[in-house]
Amino acid sequence: MTVGYIISFILALGLLIAYCLMVKNKEFWMTMLYVCVAVVNLGYTVLSASKTLEFAIFGNEVAYFGSVFLCMCMFLTIVRLCGFEIKRAHIITCVSLGAVMFLIVALTDLIPWYYTSVAIEIVDGSTKLVKEYGPLHPVYTVYLVGYFVAMIVTIIYSARKRKMGDAKFAGFIAGVVCSNIIVWLFEKFVSWDYEFLSLTYIASEIMLLLLYWMMQDYVRRTDVPTPATYDRERLGVDIATMPMDVKIGKVLLAIKSGEQLVPREREILELILDNKRRREIADRLCISENTVKTYTRTLYSKLGVTCREELYALLLNN
Repeated sequence: MTVGYIISFILALGLLIAYCLMVKNKEFWMTMLYVCVAVVNLGYTVLSASKTLEFAIFGNEVAYFGSVFLCMCMFLTIVRLCGFEIKRAHIITCVSLGAVMFLIVALTDLIPWYYTSVAIEIVDGSTKLVKEYGPLHPVYTVYLVGYFVAMIVTIIYSARKRKMGDAKFAGFIAGVVCSNIIVWLFEKFVSWDYEFLSLTYIASEIMLLLLYWMMQDYVRRTDVPTPATYDRERLGVDIATMPMDVKIGKVLLAIKSGEQLVPREREILELILDNKRRREIADRLCISENTVKTYTRTLYSKLGVTCREELYALLLNN
């Protein structure tokens, strides 16, 4: 088992390094997700290789630390991939819940509420903890289930509100979450010496990275300006000669009831209508391309469109 955990840790560390080297415009919470998966597998490795109870408990706490905040990072990553804005209050709430959950586990020596007793057992050269659970152990289950439910609800809500560019992305993310749920439930009801959930986390990293690349590619395709004379032959309209205030007025006719554009969304809308590419918009506004992408998603959602072609169609049809 120790060799298996070492391999898992090397894979997780390799994926973290590959992500940092290969992805130019990184999402913070996805980066932290990769870090947490590496921490989880490091904890399992330390626990499996330990020869004393103290060192085994330390490894277990490292693994729990990674697992607790891994769920948070996966949830916030999914929130961002689904096109929603993460506010400071959301981050404070998630971090606070994670910190409380970890302290419940870490303070077990002082307050035996999570474990009432802990011992080690060495099987075939690998160490595992023999634990008796205390009254607060179900709290961790509630914590995990809560995040899983939040992820699924976010995906469903995003798909219904057309926050994502394509339904296949919602299905892809749902598959990532469901795979973790299935393995977690499997380990709850079937006793195995090896923590297969650590491998599922690695598989989730790979799938989320693939999804991130797919969405980057999707945004690049839809972010390429259409010709200024889009569909001129059909409607006899030349977008290039249309004054900007007229363009804005036509587009705002499509805004959803109860919605309004924030100043930054208005700036980005004007630049999009001026046929500026995402990189040009980022340079003009002194923000990152990822920030432009995020505002563009919320802007498109408020206007009920999914790409520039649909946005330009508003100019021709209103």
